[in-house]
Amino acid sequence: MPASDPTFPLFSILAFLGFILCAIPLSWHLQAWNSGTCAFMIWTGLACLITGINSIIWADNALNIAPVWCDITSQLILGASIGIPASTLCISRRLYRITSTQTVSITRDDKLRAIYTDISIALGIPILFLILHIVVQGHRFDILEEYGCTSVTYNTLPAYFLYYIWPIAIGLVSLIYSSLILRTFYMRRIQFNQLLSSNGMINPSRYLRLMLLALIDIMCTLPIGIYTIYISLKGLPLAPWISWDDTHYDFGFVQLVPAVIWRSDFRTYTSVQITRWLPVACALTFFALFGFAEEAMKNYRRVFWFFAKRF
Repeated sequence: MPASDPTFPLFSILAFLGFILCAIPLSWHLQAWNSGTCAFMIWTGLACLITGINSIIWADNALNIAPVWCDITSQLILGASIGIPASTLCISRRLYRITSTQTVSITRDDKLRAIYTDISIALGIPILFLILHIVVQGHRFDILEEYGCTSVTYNTLPAYFLYYIWPIAIGLVSLIYSSLILRTFYMRRIQFNQLLSSNGMINPSRYLRLMLLALIDIMCTLPIGIYTIYISLKGLPLAPWISWDDTHYDFGFVQLVPAVIWRSDFRTYTSVQITRWLPVACALTFFALFGFAEEAMKNYRRVFWFFAKRF
């Protein structure tokens, strides 16, 4: 049976490409201890890989053929929706610390503390988010033809405090850090190159590219988070919160939605397209900023000659 999406397999190709573009530079960013950047690549690449696989499995059907896979991946995609902006917060926080530091000496213990803090933000916040989302998770998951399995949120008032508000809150904190970076950079621009050279893990070019990546992500996170709340309030009646048992009644239910149904609903269509295309856009943006940098070209040449010498 042919896929219902006339552009198939365009999204699948771009999603797998996004995964590859995130995986290629991961090793040398790990070696450079760029924990926030690594978290961004991992969350983005994971979201691209899962949505790419789902777009193939459910290209022409909405059947519950892989329930365990859906249980896991629907939560991972939900975690990535917070993991990506949380990783951007790590990047903004680290850039601010570099710009505002009063010392030119950074010890190994300082670097380890920074990594542990980044992990607690980039991994701890999504885990907390997933735990809180259980409170407003109406049933097990939905399966949408073309898209695959997706998590479910019961549209009740607590959902806006436990679920919808998170991207906006994280985006606002990142925006504050970015504003402080610009202010501190302007005030201490003469010392800027000295501070970066003493840091040892980042140069002015990489600093500015990381700053641009953080600003782009913030400019996307805040409007998308606000728009998501808007269409949720506008397109679906707000249900009253009665009790835990009422919200989770028949929790094992799995709703199967053909493409012709969800595509005809503006709220669902918009939400699905944002969820599936945003990680791909993040991956392509990341590669555009870092895939052609000087350190990336050096690693490409190193990999090329590694294999070339064996032939």
